[in-house]
Amino acid sequence: QVQLVESGGGLMQAGDSLRLSCAASGRTFRSYAMGWFRQAPGNEREFVAGIRWSDGRTVYADSVKGRFTISGESAKNTVYLQMNSLKAEDTAVYYCAADPKSVMTGDYNYWGQGTQVTVSS
Repeated sequence: QVQLVESGGGLMQAGDSLRLSCAASGRTFRSYAMGWFRQAPGNEREFVAGIRWSDGRTVYADSVKGRFTISGESAKNTVYLQMNSLKAEDTAVYYCAADPKSVMTGDYNYWGQGTQVTVSS
């Protein structure tokens, strides 16, 4: 069984920076990409960022482009999300995911349990 564990969430103020981490454990698996999603209260889960290990290509939601950076270590199935210039609208539970069929659509085989990020204005 594969487990993804996120860490790094917290209560922040607008303008702050925060780094989320996600590490995989359990059964060894190969994932060609990993991603971050978020879900705010009353909203559907939305794509935030993704990274493809083969060439390091990254993709971002328009709402975070220029503020968030995804990175990681493919050999360890570990992914990070550096979040700068946080806004109140970034408040959500953030999930990492691995082994996608499509990086941006949420069709992943493995999901973490989520970590809460709250940004006060």
